[in-house]
Amino acid sequence: MNLRQLKGTKEFLPKEQIVREYIVDTLKEVFKLYGYKPIETSILEFYDIASSKYAGGSEILKETYTLKDQGNRDLVLRYELTFKLAKLVGLNPDIRFPFKRYEIGKVFRDGPVKTGRLREFTQCDVDIIGVKSEVVNSELMSLVSEAFKRLGLKIYVEVNNRKLLFGIMKEFGIEEDKFVDFALSLDKIEKIGKKGVEEELLNKGFNKKVVDKVFGIVESTDKIKDNFEKIKFLKEKLSNELASEGIRELEEFFNYCKNFNIQDEIILSPNLSRGLGYYTGTIFEVFLKDSNIKSSIAAGGRWDNMIQKFLGSKLDYPATGLAFGLDVIYEAIKEKGLGDVKVKKIPQVLIVPIKTLNKTLSIASELRKEGISCDIAFNKKLSKALNYANKEDIPYCLIIGDEEIEKKEYKLKNMRTGEENLMSLQSIIKKLKS
Repeated sequence: MNLRQLKGTKEFLPKEQIVREYIVDTLKEVFKLYGYKPIETSILEFYDIASSKYAGGSEILKETYTLKDQGNRDLVLRYELTFKLAKLVGLNPDIRFPFKRYEIGKVFRDGPVKTGRLREFTQCDVDIIGVKSEVVNSELMSLVSEAFKRLGLKIYVEVNNRKLLFGIMKEFGIEEDKFVDFALSLDKIEKIGKKGVEEELLNKGFNKKVVDKVFGIVESTDKIKDNFEKIKFLKEKLSNELASEGIRELEEFFNYCKNFNIQDEIILSPNLSRGLGYYTGTIFEVFLKDSNIKSSIAAGGRWDNMIQKFLGSKLDYPATGLAFGLDVIYEAIKEKGLGDVKVKKIPQVLIVPIKTLNKTLSIASELRKEGISCDIAFNKKLSKALNYANKEDIPYCLIIGDEEIEKKEYKLKNMRTGEENLMSLQSIIKKLKS
């Protein structure tokens, strides 16, 4: 048998997985801090539900893993968590709104594999359903700020509004059915530059004068540093109702951000464009400061229409949320240095019995009752046990021989400094817990 790894999938050894779980645990703590509750949805789904144009649509179906079960039913592996949330709402009419949920789980896409894009990856989603006000988007920005502060990563957030973006185009006579096509090119300005975007738009058949006018608005806005001054400028330059509605929402959003005291981390970027098939209002992408990683590490926005259309309901389900990229956050922490990650080592201590195995088992039980992760060197001599602890980066060794058992004082060796101390079990517990 030829052992090999399927392209686009990864497996993680303990050194990596401990950090990944630290990221997930940190995100969960912050989600709960902001009142979000956990859910879990199934990985398998009926093809007809997943293929709804109000779920992923035709584009995502090209990357969907399909299969049949033994009953010859057409199934898929879930490709995201959002449509699963929509289905959950539809199947549970007694859910009370606002409904704040988070879900962390695997999703699968049979697409091209490249850096930062796998076939199997973990999504960390947080969404709120049932509130129209921009206050929930501002609170999400506060959540983002808190999460990355705890992870030790410096970030900034680019924000836009779909209504403003399309309103800029409408102002200069671009037809509504061409809004998305224009926006997709405009969003590439960071990747291919202004000239590259201009060429692409002209090749698509857009008028050069119109392209220049749109660029004029975008570039003039970008030159202004203060977000409220940017809004003031846009109010003066744009007169159509669509743009005005987007500006009003952004003004409300930034006022709430000011009260959350997070406005310095957020930048209004009128060319930002993402998820144009389902986002309806404010959108945001989170980027790292001072990093070689240029892709976003979290992103989201308001998606007010999806659940209503997905369920074919007459009821409104205003919704907004964002997704954190576990893999890219791991790469960011790795880039910064895994040594800076404040996680408890597994194990914290290696117990080394010197012909005292039976008597040391109760000591291991006592440490574990106190929440101290420990392992026992069952069949290793002292020198080999110490060598193993060094290679596994175990912080402490607890050496227990007959003399230590008799005196009830045990030798605790710091594997980093080499310092050894004879200590009572209670003193050892206190030290390891601190």
